[in-house]
Amino acid sequence: MELNSIKPADGSKHAKRRVGRGIGSGLGKTAGRGHKGQKSRSGGYHKVGFEGGQMPLQRRLPKRGFKSHLLKFNAEVTLTALEQLGLAEVDLA
Repeated sequence: MELNSIKPADGSKHAKRRVGRGIGSGLGKTAGRGHKGQKSRSGGYHKVGFEGGQMPLQRRLPKRGFKSHLLKFNAEVTLTALEQLGLAEVDLA
């Protein structure tokens, strides 16, 4: 097998369908968007999390937890670093 001879499996790739190019194509006129409404308009969509004026899920659920400022940072100590110390025995203290 060569890199220049690799091809995808038959049927795994589909040609991109061009919409809004006449009624004979099957996806002309409204181009699969239906009639009227916000989603049929160009640029007509809503921001992520927007629920049509209803209080969004993100704001309905209570906040939880906190991050302690007193939390100590635990550094990672690798075996190689311990080996380079050249000690016979290493204590945690």
